[in-house]
Amino acid sequence: MSTGYNRRVPELAFFVGKGGVGKTTVSAAYAVRRAVENPSQRVLLMSTDPAHSLADILEVRLDEEAKPVRLRGRGKLYAWQVNREKLFRDFLDRYKEEILAIIDAGAIFSREDIAPLLDSTLPGMAEVSALLALHDALISRKYARIVVDTAPFGHTLRLFQLPEHFLRFLNFLELAASRDRVLAAHFGGPSRRVGDEFLSDWRQMFEGIQEVLTENAKVFLVTTSEKFSLNESVRSSARLASFSPPVRIAAVVLNRAVTGSPRCRMCQEKAQATRAARSFLEKQFRGVHIYLGKDPGSPILGVGNLRLFAEHVFSGGPLKLDIPAPKSPQVRLKSARWPVLETPLSLVVGKGGVGKTTVSAGLGFNTRSKVKAPVEICSVDPAPSLDDVFQKEIGDRAEPVLGDREFRASEMDSEALFKQWVTEIRSSIEEATTAEISGVHIDLSFERQLLSELLEIVPPGVDEVLAIFRILGFLSRGSKRVVIDMAPTGHALELLRMPERILGWTRTLLKTLAAHRTLALARDAGVKVAEVGQQVRQLAGVLKNPRRACTHTVMLAEPLPDRETERLIKDLGKLHLPTKSMFINRILFAEDVGKCRRCRRAMKWQQATVNTFKRRFPQLDIYVVRNFPKEITGRAGLRAFTGELWQVT
Repeated sequence: MSTGYNRRVPELAFFVGKGGVGKTTVSAAYAVRRAVENPSQRVLLMSTDPAHSLADILEVRLDEEAKPVRLRGRGKLYAWQVNREKLFRDFLDRYKEEILAIIDAGAIFSREDIAPLLDSTLPGMAEVSALLALHDALISRKYARIVVDTAPFGHTLRLFQLPEHFLRFLNFLELAASRDRVLAAHFGGPSRRVGDEFLSDWRQMFEGIQEVLTENAKVFLVTTSEKFSLNESVRSSARLASFSPPVRIAAVVLNRAVTGSPRCRMCQEKAQATRAARSFLEKQFRGVHIYLGKDPGSPILGVGNLRLFAEHVFSGGPLKLDIPAPKSPQVRLKSARWPVLETPLSLVVGKGGVGKTTVSAGLGFNTRSKVKAPVEICSVDPAPSLDDVFQKEIGDRAEPVLGDREFRASEMDSEALFKQWVTEIRSSIEEATTAEISGVHIDLSFERQLLSELLEIVPPGVDEVLAIFRILGFLSRGSKRVVIDMAPTGHALELLRMPERILGWTRTLLKTLAAHRTLALARDAGVKVAEVGQQVRQLAGVLKNPRRACTHTVMLAEPLPDRETERLIKDLGKLHLPTKSMFINRILFAEDVGKCRRCRRAMKWQQATVNTFKRRFPQLDIYVVRNFPKEITGRAGLRAFTGELWQVT
């Protein structure tokens, strides 16, 4: 394996931020601009978001390889939507034999035991594949500039942590490979060296990635003037700065801004919010340049418009877009009531930034008001914002909100849960690796050390796996209604596929452990694996039972969110998960927009999108939620939010 990175790459730019703030638009515009400015150099625009939208915004067809994007005039731009499953599988297949040889030499399990697990779909493929894709792009030396459109904040934080976790995994593999040398030193006899070259190459590879991420990467924070977005930006940037080595924000893009002194009431409020947001960002990110991207009231699609938008954002010139609004009949609506949650389990899904958390809180609040059933809402998004809605610090333990003991909220802290589990299991490992068989004392000290090293790793995919067990815990708590505020689309689908995958892993693990049932460790693990399999089988049945579980989809009536939502609904259908309703959020009404050109343009795009969805999904109850000028917070905000609802007829 060659690991000669182009560490002198002129630019490696990451665009990070909360879901729905326009990262894909801003990163694509930036990449187009860089390609035009440097026509002799290749620029790669790559997306690491499992729910890709690069092809949509560039208006080109992309597959699993980097493809050239035609620009007007000169410039060499390539775009790549990473096929995470194929990239991860190719990587694993390439080094499978070396991994199996090391584990075979260093653990009580044989290569025959472990091979079926490596052949299954493993958790965390999205983040791992993103890292592998970046490695491939760097090592190819094809590109002078690389621009990365990332997943929403929670999973981007995981991406930047991955090199450190991989290096810990290498410590585990190196220890496993040293088993023969340890035994030979203790008892005498020959030792064989397993995987030395392979492990050295891997270490060089991940140390190289870590160096590039921390020393070469230029991180652009994209946000809007919404308080939820600003708060999450500050929290996540602090997390990045806390990493070792720290990741710093190099520039901020305040997107969807409204400036000047508009006559429209809604635009006046947005202009005021933009001024407040800019002042807030200047205080939070001192010395960091803040770019401004104005809201044109329409989507920015195609390389021509992206180039004009980039000139506006990064050169500070006027926004010169001329995007005609589509012609579409007015949406037919009837007044409706907010639905009451009828199933024990409700999942709220959708693209990042569409208002899933607010709709989740609204559904829970309305249900508590109407039927008085106990309600618990839990966010499994790695970058949650329930505390912003309820105006109270929300943690991993469910606490009452809005002064109501029967309305509780929690935000799953997967890393803390994993560390708690590790603490609990260490004592079991200590006992199980010191045992007696037929009166003979056996000290499995090496296995104990090996498992201890393994437990130092926070595995990729831990969010999705632990979320399944959190949901399992809710199902055993009687008659309460549970609302799960899901992570954005790509990782929500990974979570929903997880029960079937866990069932596959448990079947494989039970076969593996059966071959080692003379060891207490294997027997104890077998009992626990069987229990997990039974519980997950129950959850898989619940998720597919429309009397027990229901999925509510949230979207915005805009061209990029609508295409991602359409793909999401089709994927939910393939998983046989019942989808009852769709909430189209932040809809502008004619009486609200007046004669404002920006708002009327935005309203026409919304009308066209809503009409299209009604034609494509006639089986769904499609609700329309009016646009609120300010964020929904607290009891008063939720009362107003759930006091009005419209249904598309």
